Amino acid sequence: MLAAALSEAKVRALEIERLKLMLAKARREKFGQSSERGKLLIEQLEFAIADLEETQAEEETKAEMAASGPQKEKRARTGVRRPPRALPDNLPRERVLYPAPGACAQCGGTRLRKLGEVVTKTLECEPRRWKIIEHVREKVTCRDCEGISEPPAPSHPIPRGHAGPSLLAMVLASKFLLHQPLNRQSETYAREGIDIDVSTLADWVGACAAALDPIVQRITAHVFNAERIHTDDTTVPVLAKMKTVTGRLWTYVRDDRPFGGADPPAAVFYYSRSRASEYPCQHLAGYTGIMQADAFAGYDQLYEARRQPAPITPAACWSHGRRKFFELAKLTKAPIAVEAVRRIDEIFEIERDINGRTPEERLAVRRERSRPLVIALEAWLRQQRSLLSKSSKTAKAIHYSLKRWTHFTRFLDDGRICLSNNAAERALRCVAIGRANWTFAGSDAGGHRAAAIYTLIQTCVLNDVDPQAWLAYVLANLSDHPVKRINQLLPWNWKVRQQAIVTAA
Repeated sequence: MLAAALSEAKVRALEIERLKLMLAKARREKFGQSSERGKLLIEQLEFAIADLEETQAEEETKAEMAASGPQKEKRARTGVRRPPRALPDNLPRERVLYPAPGACAQCGGTRLRKLGEVVTKTLECEPRRWKIIEHVREKVTCRDCEGISEPPAPSHPIPRGHAGPSLLAMVLASKFLLHQPLNRQSETYAREGIDIDVSTLADWVGACAAALDPIVQRITAHVFNAERIHTDDTTVPVLAKMKTVTGRLWTYVRDDRPFGGADPPAAVFYYSRSRASEYPCQHLAGYTGIMQADAFAGYDQLYEARRQPAPITPAACWSHGRRKFFELAKLTKAPIAVEAVRRIDEIFEIERDINGRTPEERLAVRRERSRPLVIALEAWLRQQRSLLSKSSKTAKAIHYSLKRWTHFTRFLDDGRICLSNNAAERALRCVAIGRANWTFAGSDAGGHRAAAIYTLIQTCVLNDVDPQAWLAYVLANLSDHPVKRINQLLPWNWKVRQQAIVTAA
């Protein structure tokens, strides 16, 4: 029985390792397949690994509980166990001392001396600790003039309310990063013995949005100062007269890392009541660089030659074009769609090799390796379209790409352009996840407020910065920080200072 259990455990451990290798490979796939099949594959692999590990732990525990005597000792020596993960070094240590026995366990003697210690470490988490900080300012009186003096009052993160910066940061991160609506947060705090009603939490969120607006404006300026940006939008239900209407959240992402740019990445969000073309025109009123986007007709005005101050240069997303073929290949196994996906994946494979290299290097590789594939693909698509009925779905997928072929092939002449618009789609993922929790925005004002906080949160995520820690620092220091040096509080600059502090320590 024990031997069979051990054999089964070994098989399951090997299966877990195999799935982990597949998961690591899927996560490295940043282009092509990752936009559709890869996302589903990663989720499926994560669920499968977690399920297998849970099953393995459950069966191992049952076997250990059932084993006794020699069997237990044999299992301890031969059991298949994962090596323990190293515990964090930055956590405080709490020692629980178990006094040594007063007599020898072998002979009963009492002449004992300390030989050393055996330390068993356990990672533990205590319930959240709430506290009230009393800011005490001593008052003094002058015996010479009878005047009264006292230190100035400390600055508060928001004009009204008694919430500290760490508490405010936790509320914001819970709502916009962890997608917990304020009513659920209020219920959680009540279970911990802290009564904070939803209206109070809402008041704090609104006040924080106003206080953080200077940071949002600096991030916005940074994004639209880019040579190339990504853009996309998604729906957001908005409450209006006891019903919901479909608003939009737009994102504009700056990410120069694919072509080796040194400037930090950032994302800015906007809210609008509809998807009318006037909104992107307003957002991009002063922008004249390269924009990677889908084929939304509302962007067409931005590309016109008569646009002032200058037209935006469009670059199409190959993931969007590929997706139309991929859906046909997945649902109907259409041979033309399958071949189109294969040919496009060859182009994406080249992009993986040059990701992060300079524009000049990327352009040289594309001209040598990608251009022949693109030329052959165009000729093949035109040939296949001529053989198909105009009403067929495959012909429509081909027409989608050929109609915008100039936009699709612009990457062959500019090393800064990416092959896909995945950067914008990833930035909008937070909204898609959040929708399932908060259901709808309460008003247009709530939509604009959400866009502002998403700007801060997603910019932190892009720069590998903990949003809650950064928000706590900014809210604690923003009111006393000189306006001329507000750039010091931007996430990427804050990260550099924190790393310097850690290095010095």
